[in-house]
Amino acid sequence: METQRQRKIGGVIQKDIVDILQKAALEGGLRGTLISVSKVSVTTDLSIAKVYVSIFPTDKAKELMEGIKSNQPLIKHELAQRTRNQLRRVPELLFFLDDSLDYIEKIESSLKEKENPIENRDLLPKRKKS
Repeated sequence: METQRQRKIGGVIQKDIVDILQKAALEGGLRGTLISVSKVSVTTDLSIAKVYVSIFPTDKAKELMEGIKSNQPLIKHELAQRTRNQLRRVPELLFFLDDSLDYIEKIESSLKEKENPIENRDLLPKRKKS
């Protein structure tokens, strides 16, 4: 269960990292790329922040995540400059690719096909009764 303080720090980090990544993408010449931070979860001791990044179009996602992870010290420094009046210490940033939109899209496409598992129960594996 996240505390109020963890949620507040996560929100501050999320807002500032979005600005940092969008600015870096524009300066890097990636005009057609949308980078968003879907969630930031902070540990209870506020030392580690897990940042979930969503990138569209997804064909550039792997190389952009490698670039983000390699520039993590620069991103942390920029975040420290922006939040110096709000945070005493900036947590260690761990970046993860958020592919939940792709997962949702796959589910929706399988439901729209003619072999819909909801309407045709024979497509689903049978459950064993205990």
